[in-house]
Amino acid sequence: MLYKQILVRYGDLTLKGRNLGFFINKVFHLVCEKMKGLNVNIRTTHDYIFIDLNDVDYKLVVERLNLVSGLHSYSLICRCEAEITQMKELAKELMKDEVKEPKTFKVVTKRVDKSFEMESMEISRHIAGAVLATNPLLKVDVHNPEITLHVEVRRDGCYLFNSQIKGLGGYPVGVAGRGLLMMSGGIDSPVAGFLAMKQGIEIECIHFESTPLTSIESAQKVVDLTKIIAKYAPHNKITVHMVPFKELHMEILDKIPDSYIITIMRRMMYRIATRIAIKREALCLINGESVGQVASQTLESMNVINSVTNIPVIRPLVTYDKQDIITIAKKIGTFETSIKPFEDCCTVYLPKSPATAPKMEKCIAYEKNFDYEKFVDEAVNNTKTITIATDSNLDLPMLGLEVRNTI
Repeated sequence: MLYKQILVRYGDLTLKGRNLGFFINKVFHLVCEKMKGLNVNIRTTHDYIFIDLNDVDYKLVVERLNLVSGLHSYSLICRCEAEITQMKELAKELMKDEVKEPKTFKVVTKRVDKSFEMESMEISRHIAGAVLATNPLLKVDVHNPEITLHVEVRRDGCYLFNSQIKGLGGYPVGVAGRGLLMMSGGIDSPVAGFLAMKQGIEIECIHFESTPLTSIESAQKVVDLTKIIAKYAPHNKITVHMVPFKELHMEILDKIPDSYIITIMRRMMYRIATRIAIKREALCLINGESVGQVASQTLESMNVINSVTNIPVIRPLVTYDKQDIITIAKKIGTFETSIKPFEDCCTVYLPKSPATAPKMEKCIAYEKNFDYEKFVDEAVNNTKTITIATDSNLDLPMLGLEVRNTI
């Protein structure tokens, strides 16, 4: 096999100016972390990461690179000395291996080493001529080629490649700080968590479990979903806060008019999540809301619910339609778990006619029907925290898992 290395390109990091070094260092360490256990060598430059395969299957390396946000793309590359005769020979060999039927191609050269004696266009002409002379299946098309042979002349040698594998893009997880993801167990919230991580936010999850009003399996789904998205997180781990919501849930069902149950319930969740976010030094709340998808996600509802918190609420899916969200869920592997038929506390007692344009004054008046602060305090104080890894085999605290109370 001619290919001995993978060249990895950074994503939007190139726009970061003075902070570029910090971003590159972060993404480099994430790549190194994901490659643990593989016999590869990794080095970085100011514009690329190079991975020496050392006979490791490149598909396995690419599979792990696909878990690292902050990467634009990667290519299998072959290398020779930066000498025109060697470059032409390698190009001929590469195209002979790659082309089995008539194709159009062009050569694009990037001369990073400006001391090289030929300019980029001249290098491209020499290499294209050598390839055409020995490969009758090829002809040049500089406008719409089927194959583009890339040649990069650098100080440490010449690199050739003819394909790119698209990466996740975005920014390396952690560079934007920490956020608290409101994880429901449905389709939307795991996707929102993935997209938040893709933009550089390191997430912790919070789930409001209400057993036995809701089934134990609904909360177990949260553990299972977290295990799936943890593969995109640093160290393949995510912290989850399990909030005991039953007592507050029952008070809401008993004291709040039917049409306002979901609105008041969400306001209570935001109050609890805000308290925990502050203690965990999270800079924002994250959820899977999309405008108009359900009654609590109209703009009027969002405004009334948001009013109980003073920290930012990030909604990565706010303009997505359901099919877009499902497509991402299938791609990241959460869809099949999300659709298991176990309802959380926002859906199991769904009113027949929930308020879609709730009024702030009504919410304040209804909340005076009971001492909700007492229940919020109890929920926060009794929240259980667990760390869930991708390869862990954990059940819920209620099933006997020993957890620690860290809130």
